[in-house]
Amino acid sequence: MSQKALGRLFNATPAADGVWINVADQAAGVTFLGYLGGAAGDTYTLQQAKDSSGTGAANLAAITDYWTNTGNGSDAWTKRTQAAAATVVTAAAATQNAVVVEVEGTQLADDYCYVKLTSTGAGTVTAITRDLGVQRAPGNLPATGV
Repeated sequence: MSQKALGRLFNATPAADGVWINVADQAAGVTFLGYLGGAAGDTYTLQQAKDSSGTGAANLAAITDYWTNTGNGSDAWTKRTQAAAATVVTAAAATQNAVVVEVEGTQLADDYCYVKLTSTGAGTVTAITRDLGVQRAPGNLPATGV
């Protein structure tokens, strides 16, 4: 019998644009998925903070690679690389409608436990906390923003 993944492998926050996500206390890392259709392009900014109210908020220049595709399952992910930065800029091209940015808990500064990815356009952001420290039934998962 197979086990479901929610609560065992990951927790999710579907509406995570600009929302602080607890990484250090709950999971090894967070995978952010951004999407803005229409080949419009977008800028996503990664920040870290000490708590869910944003204490000590600062840009987190930890993004060296990220992945893009159309977001509709019709193409494979394309790896993109850049010098370490706190932002990802997707081009105004259908092949960059969707973006994946992965952040490891070890990339946060000391005493920082929260991260957020914010779209400066109309893009949506979903946060998936992964490699959970404690596996639980979905109904017993802690809220990711506290």
